[in-house]
Amino acid sequence: MAHWLFKSEPSTWSWDDQVEKGDTGEEWDGVRNYQARNNMRLMQIGDLGFFYHSQSEKAVVGIVEICAPTHPDSTTDDPRWDCVDIRAVRPLAQPVTLAMCKADARLAGMVLVNNTRLSVQPVSDEEWRIVCELGGVPVA
Repeated sequence: MAHWLFKSEPSTWSWDDQVEKGDTGEEWDGVRNYQARNNMRLMQIGDLGFFYHSQSEKAVVGIVEICAPTHPDSTTDDPRWDCVDIRAVRPLAQPVTLAMCKADARLAGMVLVNNTRLSVQPVSDEEWRIVCELGGVPVA
C-alpha cells in the first residue's frame, strides 16, 4: 500500500466537506499539474492519504482512502487530466501543522516540507508513521 497527501484550501473543499460525502467519496478533480496528476495515476484502491488544509491552517487534519481508480477528470474535456475518488476515513486527533513537520528532523525529506505547492504528493511509509504519531492516531 502506498501513502499520499492531498492538499485543499478549506474555503474551497474542507475536511468537513469530504466527511459529508460519506463512503461514496468524491472525485479529487481540478488538478492541473502534471506531477500531481502523475501521482494520482500511481494510486490504487485502498491506498491511504493525508487530507491537508492549505492556506491559513496549513495542517494535516484527516486520513482518506482511494475509493475509485484513476479516471478522466469530469471537470474538463481535456484528456490529459485524470483524477481519483477519495473518501474520508478518520480525522486526526490533533492536526499536524506544517510548522510541526518542518520542526521534526525525521521529516526533513518529506515532499510537504520541501515543496509546499504540490497539491498531490507521495508520503513514505516512515513519514506516514511519524505524522500519524504526531496526530495521535494509530498507524493505519
